[in-house]
Amino acid sequence: MEPSLAHFLAEHYGAVKTRYPGEGRRKWRLRVAELFWGLSSEQKAAYLTSISQNPLTAESLEDADFNADEDPSDDISDDAPGVGILLRTDYSDEEAWQAFYAKLQDAESEFASDAAPEVADADMDGEASSAAQGAASSSTDAEGDTAMEDEDADADDGDDAAPIFFVINAPPAERAKFAGISNLAALRLLNDVDVQRAPAPPAGTKRVRPPNRLVDHDGWQEVYSGKTVWIYDAKSNQDQCARLVSQKSAAMYGTATADSWRARVSHICELQVNLASGAMSIDFGGLDRWDYEGRVRNLEEAVRPVS
Repeated sequence: MEPSLAHFLAEHYGAVKTRYPGEGRRKWRLRVAELFWGLSSEQKAAYLTSISQNPLTAESLEDADFNADEDPSDDISDDAPGVGILLRTDYSDEEAWQAFYAKLQDAESEFASDAAPEVADADMDGEASSAAQGAASSSTDAEGDTAMEDEDADADDGDDAAPIFFVINAPPAERAKFAGISNLAALRLLNDVDVQRAPAPPAGTKRVRPPNRLVDHDGWQEVYSGKTVWIYDAKSNQDQCARLVSQKSAAMYGTATADSWRARVSHICELQVNLASGAMSIDFGGLDRWDYEGRVRNLEEAVRPVS
């Protein structure tokens, strides 16, 4: 098992949960992670040795409160249909959004049509193939305020196939918490925080200074697990693209968790299914082509205290 925050969560999660009642699993995990980042390099090294010698079982992890507790965002993330989440964060141009959403529906329908012969010829399994079979029946709604009602209706109709994307287009009263948020903020809202060992720097390369948890902090890196997050932002109104947000850095040293790059709406269905199935990964051939301004914003936000 890869090194992770699990042992640290097992030790500290209960106390954090008691101290901050009602916040939910993701915020509690973030607070525990904050304690981890406060350890000295020697303490982190001792933690690595300890967890290597005393691995946790899969059963104990599955039943642990830090994995099983509910979170206020579960209904728009873990419990929502789809293998990816498309989050609208700009509400300044409704016409552009409607055009984007129509293209997304067309792309899902086209992908489902293309995948249908393969489904008929082979017994495909896995989350991504389920999404391919159900792509044309996406239960999201461009208007936002009726989306959940439509999902319930689809479920009542007996359609078990999941759409590729669950679209979060909040009604006006709920838009403030999504408007203009960063990649990191979206991950912290919709995914669960964890840590892993950071990629090793190439021979002759110094570690990043100052250290940052999204890249490398004492040889560790903050990462996220959950459904893939795509973001519709202000720039999407012009380029009809969405930001694909990475849950961890690329293998290339110096890249960061929450890095992103843009993809046209006509391509994101195929990209999402291939990413979810493990059929592809994105590394730009070892080049750093992620959005630099977005990375800077994420790095700055990462070191702010959890509030």
